[in-house]
Amino acid sequence: MITLLVQRMRRDARQLALWIGGTALLAAMGNIAVADTFGTEEARVGLLVAAIGNPVILLFRGLPSGAEQDQVVVFLILPVLMFLAALMSTFLAVRHTRAEEEQGRSELVSATPASRTAPLTATILHGVLADLVVALLVSLAFLASGLGVDGSFLAGFAVGGVGVAFLGVGLVAGQIMRTSRGANALAVWTVTALFLVCGLGNALGTPSDDLQRMESSWLTWLSPFGWAENTRAFDENTWWLLLPLFGLGLLLAGTAVALQSVRDLGEGFVATRGGRSTAGRLLSSPTGLVWRLTRGGVLGWSIGGLLLGILATSLSGVIDEFTQDNEAIRDMIAQMSGGADTASATVAVFFSMLGILAACCAVQIACHARQEEAHGTAEPVLSTPVARVRWLADYVVVAAVGIVLVVAGAVVGGVIGIVAQGDGTDLLVDVLVMGAGQAAAAAVFLAATAVVFVLAPRLTIPLAWTLVMLGLIFGLFGPLFGFPDWVVDLSPIAQAPTVSAGEVDLRGLWGLLTVTVVGIGTALTLMRRREVVATS
Repeated sequence: MITLLVQRMRRDARQLALWIGGTALLAAMGNIAVADTFGTEEARVGLLVAAIGNPVILLFRGLPSGAEQDQVVVFLILPVLMFLAALMSTFLAVRHTRAEEEQGRSELVSATPASRTAPLTATILHGVLADLVVALLVSLAFLASGLGVDGSFLAGFAVGGVGVAFLGVGLVAGQIMRTSRGANALAVWTVTALFLVCGLGNALGTPSDDLQRMESSWLTWLSPFGWAENTRAFDENTWWLLLPLFGLGLLLAGTAVALQSVRDLGEGFVATRGGRSTAGRLLSSPTGLVWRLTRGGVLGWSIGGLLLGILATSLSGVIDEFTQDNEAIRDMIAQMSGGADTASATVAVFFSMLGILAACCAVQIACHARQEEAHGTAEPVLSTPVARVRWLADYVVVAAVGIVLVVAGAVVGGVIGIVAQGDGTDLLVDVLVMGAGQAAAAAVFLAATAVVFVLAPRLTIPLAWTLVMLGLIFGLFGPLFGFPDWVVDLSPIAQAPTVSAGEVDLRGLWGLLTVTVVGIGTALTLMRRREVVATS
């Protein structure tokens, strides 16, 4: 088992370094950002009053515990850190369980003297160690930024505890589903649903009389995110709430071991849906095949775009009202949006997140090409008259369609929010322009993934998702964290067209389109001479 553990650690060294390093860096920048943007108690009080006064904002933030600087840091940054740790852990769990079975590696290990449970046990130890490293580095990042010792370590280990809890979720998903794609989808939707349950529980909680503290409702206690937030680092410092987090992870890990012992290798507990006896017209072309394989993911990301669009325009008027007397919040939103008025800036900030959603959809589809190649299922397609360039182009086309559908969902959602407001028609131009701009930004991530797929196929999945994460940190949080302009401008999200005072700024659009065309053209040209790389 030790050999398997070392093998997993060596294999994941680069990926985990990026995940853990990025999470720790974000933690370190959180205190700096709060000190710069909310340096006075008055500004911090105003922020909490605005958040608690409009509970919808709490859907995406933490649990207010006071107006001290360290408490506001936890309120703003802890949910993001926990979400990253949860995703890292679920991907790790599925990668070393269900994906290994799909690729036949588990069967090879089973042919050795190693016990059947040894690979799963090694994966559990590997995941727990990774989450403990996250906990320690996040704690040290908070300490290095000037926060207190007790609260720093509690917040760090709350992040690690959430990671362990969702490591268990990923392990169980890998046992239930028959494919790694299905297991990852189940795990990610579970993470997202429980994150929203926690946010909804916070939003429905009971505020204090001075609107600086919120007691969460019972809904919050249904989510591991809620347990972590109720540790209230830098306030009550409730350490014992870490026990349920680590306990849930170990309980689910034990459940995964039990499930593995009662199923056959390669099988799952969710039955594979029977296919039709004859192929439909959609499958008469390779493009149709790609769409058939990826349409579920496109639908999920499009629904996310619809909900984001509704929130963007529904909250714009509310946030505008609550920031009338709070210059710090207005400045923060203006920084993140490029200087627009508050209502337009709110739409800009939300639509920056839309660019990330659309990029995730495109990258997921482009990475699917790598999965098909690694699993050997691309070769039967390429053995027909379908050329390699046409095969890759199909994935690029379907990914572009996915971007359009995600953005279209957000535009429809934005219109719904405008109609619900009754007087927000001025935002329609903002929605259309920013939606189109974020589609162009997402296309850059698609082009970058295609180039990586051709030049370094084995790095496609980790490098593509790393680029998306960097785009999120630089483009959305860069201005808030005080990054230099040239660093922020490295993100396509920051280059997307914006609307300010009724004026449309298209300067960044031409650069985005140029990079996209050159990148996709380069990838398709180089694909002509690239050999199939069928191993991961």
